[in-house]
Amino acid sequence: MAKCPGADRLRDAVISEKTCPECGRQIEMFSIFPTAVCECGFVAQNDAQSCVLWCAHARECVGNEMYEKLTKGMRK
Repeated sequence: MAKCPGADRLRDAVISEKTCPECGRQIEMFSIFPTAVCECGFVAQNDAQSCVLWCAHARECVGNEMYEKLTKGMRK
């Protein structure tokens, strides 16, 4: 199976920043974690992981260990 180009961010950690909607500070988002907590306490969701929750090939694409880590507590 060819790898999804977006999954590279999940297999190898990438750091990005997201603006906190509560206080306006910058939150460092690590692509391999589902959330990050701002200094003000707001919990920001990692948008990069959304495909793992709905894609039928996600486990195969990112690997079993990463799939379990990213979806722990998020599956219905």
